[in-house]
Amino acid sequence: MNAEGPEGPSGVNLASAPLFSQVQYYVVEGHGLKAEQLQKICKILDENGAVEHDKLSLNEVTHVISNSIDFEEYEAVSSKLIPVVKPDWVEVSLSKRKLANPRQHSPDPRLFFSGVVVCCSDLPSGDKDAIIGGVLAMGGLHSSAVSKLVTHIVTLTTDTDKCHVALTRNLKCKLVLPHWFDDCLRLGKRIDEGPYLLPDPEILRRPGDRIPDASRPDLIGASSPQPGRLPTPAGTPSQDRRRLSVFKDKRVMLSTDLEIGSHLRGTIEDLIISSGGTVTGSVHKANIFICQYRENQDYRIASRAGKDVGNLPWLYHLITHNAWTSPLRRLLHYPIARYGLPGFKNFRISLSNYNGEARVYLENLAKAAGGEFTKTMKQDNTHLITAHTASEKCDAAKEWNINMVNHLWLEESYAKWQIQTLSDPRYTHFPPRTNLGEVVGQTPIDKQAIERFFFPKGADADDDVQEDSLPKPTHSKDRNVLQSKLVDTHTEQLSSPINGQGVMPHRPVQLEMPVKRALKRDTLHSDNVDFRTPAKSRFVKEGKENETPSTTSSRGAKDRAVAKLHELAPDIALYEKEKKRVGGVVFGGRRSDDDMRTTTNRKRSVSQEDDESAESEADIRGVKRAKKSKPPASMRLLLTGYQKWAGNPKVEQEERGRLRELGILLTQDPTSCTHVASPRIVRTQKFICALAHAPMVLSTNFVDECLAKNQRLSTDAFKLKDPEGEKKIGSKLSLAIQRAKANNGRLLRGYSIYCTEGIYGGYDTYRAIVEANGGKCLLYRARAGSIVTSRPGASDGTTEDAERGDPEFVYLISGATPDESRLWSKFSHMAQDIDKAPRIAKTDWMLNLALSQEIKWLEEYELTDKDIKTEQ
Repeated sequence: MNAEGPEGPSGVNLASAPLFSQVQYYVVEGHGLKAEQLQKICKILDENGAVEHDKLSLNEVTHVISNSIDFEEYEAVSSKLIPVVKPDWVEVSLSKRKLANPRQHSPDPRLFFSGVVVCCSDLPSGDKDAIIGGVLAMGGLHSSAVSKLVTHIVTLTTDTDKCHVALTRNLKCKLVLPHWFDDCLRLGKRIDEGPYLLPDPEILRRPGDRIPDASRPDLIGASSPQPGRLPTPAGTPSQDRRRLSVFKDKRVMLSTDLEIGSHLRGTIEDLIISSGGTVTGSVHKANIFICQYRENQDYRIASRAGKDVGNLPWLYHLITHNAWTSPLRRLLHYPIARYGLPGFKNFRISLSNYNGEARVYLENLAKAAGGEFTKTMKQDNTHLITAHTASEKCDAAKEWNINMVNHLWLEESYAKWQIQTLSDPRYTHFPPRTNLGEVVGQTPIDKQAIERFFFPKGADADDDVQEDSLPKPTHSKDRNVLQSKLVDTHTEQLSSPINGQGVMPHRPVQLEMPVKRALKRDTLHSDNVDFRTPAKSRFVKEGKENETPSTTSSRGAKDRAVAKLHELAPDIALYEKEKKRVGGVVFGGRRSDDDMRTTTNRKRSVSQEDDESAESEADIRGVKRAKKSKPPASMRLLLTGYQKWAGNPKVEQEERGRLRELGILLTQDPTSCTHVASPRIVRTQKFICALAHAPMVLSTNFVDECLAKNQRLSTDAFKLKDPEGEKKIGSKLSLAIQRAKANNGRLLRGYSIYCTEGIYGGYDTYRAIVEANGGKCLLYRARAGSIVTSRPGASDGTTEDAERGDPEFVYLISGATPDESRLWSKFSHMAQDIDKAPRIAKTDWMLNLALSQEIKWLEEYELTDKDIKTEQ
């Protein structure tokens, strides 16, 4: 008898507890979710005990159903760990009679195997395990038996039992070669499986057929950082504006660096307001900020506050589709850098095998990164970006030794704002019958990387201050007197850093800030604003945004002035810092008390409807009391094996602070520590990796005594002494540190060390140890060609590297389990094929090598068949 009870015709569970009784869901409409499908899943959920929410309440909703993560509340949902699932999660859960794993049904594009259920048929165990592991890691599922849920059967031939079952039952699953999974995992993207489908896969045919072009109409509107024409949906204007709802309850600020006319600005503002949004001139009040470049104060304020920051093409995209999309999703929907990616201006880039919108997108992306794009390729080109290798340009690039990469190198360099290494195999991998144009434009902006470069916290003034809490401006009558004083003060501040003789330029320089003009109830457009040439007395204090920009001087002069002032910003900031020091400024005199009182006691205008400029942080910081500075950290101490703080986080936090007051900074980074403290010679990853950088090794008694006496003691009496530990590693610790200094982190330079996947301690641990000593660590799974030889020129050209040469041995660090021992013979054969002598080593060999800082081989380190552990 079925313990769960019978099932109704609509999937209703007649047991006591409905299947979805614990589910409270919210559905994100759009993104390809059809009305019929939406109605079906809602019916299934409601009949099985789920509760639907009309609004997304983060405290009540347990599941969000969406075909995409590209909806406005995704970051908030993700931070609350609420699972976002595709609609098929409902049907799969119903068929299994239990809630399916949300990870396997996530719309997150990073989990590119989401929705894939793989079944392996007659594959070698190593390949099978690798494929299953990759699919599970990337959001897919594995099934050992063929069923109607299986989407892909991985096989080398159709003459297998599982393939016969699928064909006879007419199951809707695809028979693919394992090469498809390999290529997807190498690229980190899901490519079309068409060329890999059995019984006649294209990749096994003789080359010569033309690879088809990849059409990408979805890139329309996202292929250029420069806006096109303002989109106008079909229908009459009044109907369009009633339908447009994407800006409902949004407050939008348009930056002045957009360089658009007053008529176009007014039209955009009309569209925003008629769709339920508002237009503001204050970045503090806005939750959407539209600008062209990343180099302005309002951009940093908006970005630090977590507001949505995009450019004009992104705004047009929202208007065209009337659906929300993140400006971070597409690279060219985000503001560009005025001067490009550092180092990219030296690159001459050409394209091959990309067509249509994908080609336009990559051309503009190369230019936005600061590179030079050329339609034709010559010998002075540095890079060729190609979708596959079948073209005349690709043949010429090989002959002229031009770097040939796929578009992922360009996209990820721009997204991470750092030029990616060309040695990464992902950028030089070209599947034989695939046009990589089909995966163009799937790389999003790396927000953390952009934050580090463009709006790091604490880099300048604290921009998170709300406008309502800022000092209020005076009335116009009093402002004239105040501004005349501020002009003199501003001149005095800038005269010292600009030149040594205190001579000011011809005209004062102002920071380029977005204009915060008043937005009254009866004024919606900028057409009604009375633009006038600003009087000389309208300069405001440094850091204060301008009321009205000058319209008489050339834009080029403004840009040069802004660039010059940005160069002087560190000196100006230093001057402001010195001015707040006790005792006053150490050069150039102090500001008078009257001026200080006049500046800090400014009042706000009576009108509360106007959007007013925010005070700069330099003013606000002036009223804060300076904190007591800590002494400089002259010792960076890495602590390992210390048991005193185990289970006592409060004690640890308090004593860490006390040590910092003594000038001792505790660090977890083995590469930057100057000292290591340990109770003995321990085999922890931190201790072993740190030893490669030759730190001073102390006993943990040093920490105890410093805390007990509340002073930093001399390290001479606390050097670590561990005769028993030295006997185990076969070397004196002092000699090991001397060798580490001589090795300079290059003990294993030129060595390729391989590790088995199941090694005790984990592969990542040994990789960190090998790389800390200058070697290369690789995971060995017994695949053909998995052993690589050292390529010429891999060393840095030093005499030591030339003397060492290419090692004659190749090492595999392994455990003694039966599964690992099966790899030994394959490793030996593959090593011999490249004229290397194989050595199967115990983990003790690597640990003792790193601890003693010398390479030596003893018979006791070698693994043999006698060491294999029998399974219990």
